[in-house]
Amino acid sequence: MIERSVVVLAGGLSHERDVSLRSGRRLATALRDAGAEVRELDVDGSLVAQLRSDPPDAVAIALHGGEGENGSVQAVLELLGIPFVGTPARACRRAWDKPTAKAELAGAGLDTPDWVALPHTTFRALGAQAVLDAMVDRLGLPLMLKPDQGGSALGAQVVGERADLPAAMVSCLAYSDTVLAERFVRGTEVAVTVVDDGVLRALPPVEIDTRGGVYDYTARYTPGTVSFHCPARLDESVLARLEETAVAAHQLLGLRDVSRMDAVVDPDGRVQVLEVNVSPGLTETSLLPVAAHAAGMEVGELYAALVERAITRRCFT
Repeated sequence: MIERSVVVLAGGLSHERDVSLRSGRRLATALRDAGAEVRELDVDGSLVAQLRSDPPDAVAIALHGGEGENGSVQAVLELLGIPFVGTPARACRRAWDKPTAKAELAGAGLDTPDWVALPHTTFRALGAQAVLDAMVDRLGLPLMLKPDQGGSALGAQVVGERADLPAAMVSCLAYSDTVLAERFVRGTEVAVTVVDDGVLRALPPVEIDTRGGVYDYTARYTPGTVSFHCPARLDESVLARLEETAVAAHQLLGLRDVSRMDAVVDPDGRVQVLEVNVSPGLTETSLLPVAAHAAGMEVGELYAALVERAITRRCFT
């Protein structure tokens, strides 16, 4: 690539700060290997002044959670006129809110587990036990509980017994004021990365083998606790359907450059979309690097192409 000055944003103040710093370090190294001049910046009170005083050719965002995925940082970069890799601010907001994204996906005919999203105030006003009973009567057990916003499976857990629901709800509400409860789907858990470096396409689906456990925060970021298979050990027709679904979700939600769809293939072979992530992880245990490697690509090569694409967009706006 032509030598470009790139700022990698990582860190921030979300619950996922540590993961973001690890992603940022790996991305910065990969871009340097691809020939870029890279600065790594945290997201704090000095960021805008630093970007104004020494604007880069482009920004690559390695933020997870909070401002890095809900569109806040992207909106500031848009205000400053600095090109960046990733989804525009308004589409970030739409994808960040899981119930909103699920409603759009379902409305377009994509399968997603049945769900209900309820704020903490509803449980307090109407009586927690009565609401929980109605939830179980409607969705059944087991249930997957997760914060309506956030990533890295923080606060997410599978609940198989009615008696365990109150404690699980309290744990989930530690990360958000609203709980998303969805019907737990048994099957093969898969992640599909979508990239658009001039050609919109899905990378090979990655199968996540948790050896009977749950792909929670500990499993995601502890090396050796999970096995990955790429491409996933599924029929060719199912792999094709996974890729088609991931690209469709990317386009439907208005995402740009790179995204990752998390899904479960149920026993009938249907792709059940769980969520779509606008800032896929890049740590040593993350899924995007696994998919890129299977596609014969280096992460630095991929992001260098996305940096060029971001710069080109500025030239035509």
